[in-house]
Amino acid sequence: MSGLPDIQIGPFKRAQGSIVLPGSKSISNRALLLASLSKGTTTLKNLLDADDTQVMRNALRQLGLSVIDHADKVCVVEGCGGKFPIQNADLFMGNAGTAIRPLTAALAMQGGNYRLSGVPRMHERPIRDLVDGLRQVGAKIDYELQEGYPPIKILAADIEIKDVVKVRGDVSSQFLTALLMALPLVAKEPVRIEVIGELISRPYIDITLKLMARFGVKVDCPDAQSFVIPAKTSEAVYQSPGTLSVEGDASSASYFLALGAIGGGPVRVLGVGSES
Repeated sequence: MSGLPDIQIGPFKRAQGSIVLPGSKSISNRALLLASLSKGTTTLKNLLDADDTQVMRNALRQLGLSVIDHADKVCVVEGCGGKFPIQNADLFMGNAGTAIRPLTAALAMQGGNYRLSGVPRMHERPIRDLVDGLRQVGAKIDYELQEGYPPIKILAADIEIKDVVKVRGDVSSQFLTALLMALPLVAKEPVRIEVIGELISRPYIDITLKLMARFGVKVDCPDAQSFVIPAKTSEAVYQSPGTLSVEGDASSASYFLALGAIGGGPVRVLGVGSES
């Protein structure tokens, strides 16, 4: 006996009503990082409150940023203009893959010394393809235990992009997302990223590109496997949009839409757009 109360479900003849979806985890952590790297203050609305986003928020605070949570899923981030105030930190990333991967890339551009670790399960999650991509531009990153996996140490390095940056696309789209968001910080000239192999989860890359555009960086896509980051025109590459509402998780919407179809409806799903 677990001691938990029983929950009786059904049978029901009809399903109807409205539901507001929580913010997308993928969008929430991308928005938090871009807001922190931008110039200005960003108010994020409908930000997901979950382990991954709490890990990202705590890491940004440890890096010297003001990240203040308010009621009603609102978070206000004071951007640093591209340079984190703290240049030496030991960051615990839990099991938050959506936090450690983009943050690793951003930290590698900082010229500081950082260590990123997590729970034992995190140390089984691969990060080699991202590290390989970052090493192509001069980043110095060491594996602390097992080759290709966290914990990792990022050492101060001079970043210089001399050639096309190549990254595998068939393991995780988060590696490409991390490079796309970080390389504008050091792009003295246009930077071309080429994807090797099949690019999985393309919709998540589209999410990244749309968010970057909201923060003032528009990436060109000459073909399905290539991305061109524009040269930076000022030290503060990203510019705060002021206020950004985090869209709901479209994958979660599917369950309620199906419920409406089966149960006769109407079921209204709020917080997600028709193009999601």
